[in-house]
Amino acid sequence: MTKKFDVIVIGAGPAGYHAAIRAAQLGLNAACIDKWVNKQGNPIYGGTCLNVGCIPSKSLLDTSHKYIEAKEDFGAIGIKSKGLDIDVPAMIAHKDDIVESLTKGIAGLMKSNGVTTYDGNAHLGAGRVVDVTLHDGSTETLEADSVVIATGSVSVEIPSCPLTGEIIVDSTGALQFQSVPKRLGIIGAGAIGLELGSVWNRLGSEVVVLEALEEFLPMADQQVAREAAKQFKKQAMDIRLGTKVTGSSVKGKKVTVTYTDMEGEKNEAFDRLIVAVGRKPYTENLLAPDSGVDLDERGFIYVNDLCLTNAPGVYAVGDVVRGPMLAHKGMEEGIMVVERIAGQKPLLDYDCIPSVIYTHPEVAWVGKTEQELKSSGDSYNVGSFPMAASGRAMAANDTTGFIKILADDKTDRILGVHMIGAHVSELIAEGVIAMEFGSCAEDLGLTMFAHPTLSEGLHEAALAVSGHAIHIANRKRKK
Repeated sequence: MTKKFDVIVIGAGPAGYHAAIRAAQLGLNAACIDKWVNKQGNPIYGGTCLNVGCIPSKSLLDTSHKYIEAKEDFGAIGIKSKGLDIDVPAMIAHKDDIVESLTKGIAGLMKSNGVTTYDGNAHLGAGRVVDVTLHDGSTETLEADSVVIATGSVSVEIPSCPLTGEIIVDSTGALQFQSVPKRLGIIGAGAIGLELGSVWNRLGSEVVVLEALEEFLPMADQQVAREAAKQFKKQAMDIRLGTKVTGSSVKGKKVTVTYTDMEGEKNEAFDRLIVAVGRKPYTENLLAPDSGVDLDERGFIYVNDLCLTNAPGVYAVGDVVRGPMLAHKGMEEGIMVVERIAGQKPLLDYDCIPSVIYTHPEVAWVGKTEQELKSSGDSYNVGSFPMAASGRAMAANDTTGFIKILADDKTDRILGVHMIGAHVSELIAEGVIAMEFGSCAEDLGLTMFAHPTLSEGLHEAALAVSGHAIHIANRKRKK
């Protein structure tokens, strides 16, 4: 017997569970299908982000940062500590506790909002019919007026470094180390590689990052990227650009990586190797040939600006579609889609999606980079403020970095905001809000910020766009 719903959501990661819960809030009869199970084999929601991505990695990042700060920086502000040590299994257990708490919370939210959940694998056919194979082997057939695909992404594997489950791991395996590797190799200098490298570098690993690209963080503003590279070098992270990994061999408890750079072929031995070369959309066994849903040349589900696929009534959101693979982008797409299904008319501004790298210093940005504006020939002004001039940053003994604003030369409209420093993952929201409201740099300059705060740096950067900053020597830069 086929069960009928208003909306079926496939996937209970950030994009999926937001869509399912919002659909139920809007009075729609909603179902959500998810295949994840925990170590004990029990169904668990939250997808990659909560289970093996955003949340657990931030737990390890915060713990390791507190450790290295106490070990190396507390003495400068009068706090004396001796015999400091790190208990890696306890750190991992703390991370697991956080994951368990949050994933149970999502299950509770699903239930309290009246979302019907199915734990198993979904297969989408024609006419928005979804066949579900439950974990116990039984099957269910569901049908809906609308289907939202939110199946997320998986780590990219490379033939030259097949995963072994212990010595060569992906980002998931790197969250489970029970001891600090003496020597750690990382393939990929993107956000994931840098964050995981930071964790184990702080705890004592000798970290070597191998990156095929010649340019460091090409997606970020290059002034910010150069500062980030300088800070990582100070932290003794060995980042090697222009290196192409061609092979690997595991012998005992060591892995030897073969790679080429401008000097030729080289070999490097590590205790552990993390493959962090990116992620790809996950659609395995999802779509029947007659589903009507098309994939593009890169394997993403093809959608229009409103996340509608080529199949009537079938939407796709999050990592499985075009755009940055960011949890918050997927969340907002999921909400937008079900609100439109319910008859509302929301839109998502893809020019105002913030990006963050949670290293220390943190890197965050929204909007256009300076190199993009130069490439497009746009005329713009630049205002920046060094955190070394911030009283609050000085009080916190953490003055690394700066805040930079790019504004249109004629309209003063903010085109991009770029930051590197402590807590910029929080500060970037102010730039996002300003851009969402179409603010000018002058609008931020006329806004009153609390003193003393790190956010005053954004205020000063906005003032600097027109050469009116108070706490720095003004050097208005026009391009």
